[in-house]
Amino acid sequence: MATLRNRCARIAAAAVLLLGCGAGPAAAQPDAHPDIELFLTAAAGSPPDAQRALQQIAAQWRPGYAGMVWDLARLLRPPSPRLMSFVTLLQFLEQQTGQRLGQNLGGWNDWVWSQPYEPHPDYAFLKGQWYSQIDARFTDFFPRGTPSVIRLDEIEWGGVAVNGIPPLEYPVRLAAADADYLEDDNVVFGIAMNGAARAYPKRILAWHEMALDRLGGVELTIVYCTLCGTVIPFESVADGEHHTFGTSGLLYRSNKLMFDHGTKSLWNTFDGTPVVGPLVDSGARLTPHAVVTTTWGAWRARHPDTTVLSLETGHRRNYAEGAAYRAYFGTDALMFQVSRMDDRLLNKAEVVVMRFADPASERRLPLAITASFLAANRVFNHRFAGLNLVVVTSEAGANRVYDAGDTRFVEPAGAGEVTDDAGRVWRVTEDALVLASDAGVRRARLPAQRAFWFGWYAQFPDTELIR
Repeated sequence: MATLRNRCARIAAAAVLLLGCGAGPAAAQPDAHPDIELFLTAAAGSPPDAQRALQQIAAQWRPGYAGMVWDLARLLRPPSPRLMSFVTLLQFLEQQTGQRLGQNLGGWNDWVWSQPYEPHPDYAFLKGQWYSQIDARFTDFFPRGTPSVIRLDEIEWGGVAVNGIPPLEYPVRLAAADADYLEDDNVVFGIAMNGAARAYPKRILAWHEMALDRLGGVELTIVYCTLCGTVIPFESVADGEHHTFGTSGLLYRSNKLMFDHGTKSLWNTFDGTPVVGPLVDSGARLTPHAVVTTTWGAWRARHPDTTVLSLETGHRRNYAEGAAYRAYFGTDALMFQVSRMDDRLLNKAEVVVMRFADPASERRLPLAITASFLAANRVFNHRFAGLNLVVVTSEAGANRVYDAGDTRFVEPAGAGEVTDDAGRVWRVTEDALVLASDAGVRRARLPAQRAFWFGWYAQFPDTELIR
């Protein structure tokens, strides 16, 4: 906490120096924005300097500044040692907005996010400077003038420093026979690439939330947002460039933002696209691959030659089954507020989610199907985004999505097989549904993964939901 106070003091001192001890610009232009340093002084300066800064901000007030002031205040919330600054900023917000929300933090979040987004042009710089009191590296993500395609007031600190949740980098693997620490009912995330299969135990990956790995000759960035319950394996190469990713320590709508070390751009981990930084609007997009959430016993039975992560990660963690995020996974409560919610399902109801390009509009359309529905409808056909989809669910509840083409599948036909409406048997593999009588006839696997409903809906409220 002393370090936090010292950094805060340095920010305030720099702001006061730039402003001439709080005097501010001699004469502001009518349509000009107030100097961004005034906002820093209002939050971190001495009481007299803070009051003068707030007066100058008020004289040039625009509604779009409300989210910025709230962003400053929420890092000062109790038990911050700068409680008076927190109270002063909230009182100022009330005066400027007419809202009477006091210290109702959730209420301010809801109100701010419901307003049009018209921020100060230097908001990104302000955010980087303010968050630098937590970790100086946050300034790398928010240089002056950096572009953003998401609301900066919806980006919040996730409680850790940059890479404070350390990614696994090419982790040690074991053969299935040597993984004696795993029980058959332990949850794993199974990925298969070019004939190679690997299991990523939830009990390990939950502590690291990212694994940089190579499987079947493909460089992968496997992202696990524990808050949203989602694992997505992305190819690390986009447009011919190999990106090396890390964990930013920041969240957007409760979903982790990762960053690439090369440009320090922030990336949406649901979408695989840069949302803040130099790569915004570059067209960069990571290619997602299929993953299955299953048990170690079921995965090993289907893939006896699989490899699996070792407990020798180079980090000291309690890798026991269910130890990571036990309290969070055990309730329907959220750890971080989101700007939009939907009560058709419980917050953490598990849904199988996917997005596909609409042939009519080229938009990527989102689809979510509840895991409970799929457990009761183990072969489910659905027309979506110009595709005939079939979701095949194993007896143990593992979901795999395929492009059915012109085939209609009707029911399971034993372990690892399904039949179509012509009575033909197809084998269920990680790459495709393969016609048992002719291995050349295949229906390709499509990228899909599980998520908590609240996290998916917060990102994609136009989702088609099947339940």
